[in-house]
Amino acid sequence: MSDRGRRGGEGGGGERGGARGGGPGGARRRLPPPLPVLPSSQEWWASYFDAQYLLEYEPIFTLQKDRQEVARLVDVLQLPVGARILDVPCGQGRHAHLLAEAGYNVDGLDYSAHLLDRAKARGTGKSLRYTRGDMRALPARWSGRFDAVLNLFTSFGFFTDPNDDAAVIREFARVLTPGGVLIWHGGSRDGVMARFLSKDWWMSNDGTMVAHERSFDALSGILSIRSTFRGPKVKGEREHRIRLYTATRLAELCAAAGLIVEQAFDAFSERPLRRRSSEMLLVGRWAPALPGLTRRLVTRCSRRPFRVGFPFAPAPCAAFPTCPDPFAS
Repeated sequence: MSDRGRRGGEGGGGERGGARGGGPGGARRRLPPPLPVLPSSQEWWASYFDAQYLLEYEPIFTLQKDRQEVARLVDVLQLPVGARILDVPCGQGRHAHLLAEAGYNVDGLDYSAHLLDRAKARGTGKSLRYTRGDMRALPARWSGRFDAVLNLFTSFGFFTDPNDDAAVIREFARVLTPGGVLIWHGGSRDGVMARFLSKDWWMSNDGTMVAHERSFDALSGILSIRSTFRGPKVKGEREHRIRLYTATRLAELCAAAGLIVEQAFDAFSERPLRRRSSEMLLVGRWAPALPGLTRRLVTRCSRRPFRVGFPFAPAPCAAFPTCPDPFAS
């Protein structure tokens, strides 16, 4: 899909999408990966992530910022050197390259051939590989392979059908090892709406002026962004659309796929997620054996920054039975 951008967001139903099912005796089993998905010619993300995209978001692609974000990811993940990490969509490899430098075994997947070429130009090797593909249908050989999956920079909510977003989460769960970690970073619908910015503009390094006009449909949750650019080499307009999610809804999607969201932060900071946080970083863990997991959300308790029960009433905590908080759920 994409390298994720400042766009206020960042590019199937049923069990074949990778959801966990009950096997004999109620045991959970891995189901086959879904068939490859072919994008419609009307899907904006199929052609959006090109040289113009890199020019448009150039001001926020800095090595200093990339290193700060990767340092925070390493701190949150707490994985040993050599652990297998999937960055999807990886875009131009800003995070994947630095994670490989830090000693991890990294795969990156993206739909954009242009961004993958940029990623490969940064370097590849035994501990850093790139694959072109659709995050709704990750390679079958990756089932149960990764200790962590990263979905960063609002690289989610691209698809016209919201069932495809659920399929993406199921695919993330399918390729994780038991106990593996999902880190999801992107726009928070609550915070974006609390501080909605309908227009802004900036200049790229070559003098191209980029202006954004945003509109939001509250029923569908779709944020539409029209870009206008004028510069010495290019001029034109185009639009992309992203479905924004609340932390609550994302936790529900994760729970349905066997992922329990344990923590929620204000972007890449150590601060807990707040109502006015425009970005959020969620940390989920695949726990396929938890009973009734699809009925359980996560939020605050005395031992975790973020945990909560559904439907918001005290209940025994299946995920953390030793938790001393009597109101944890």
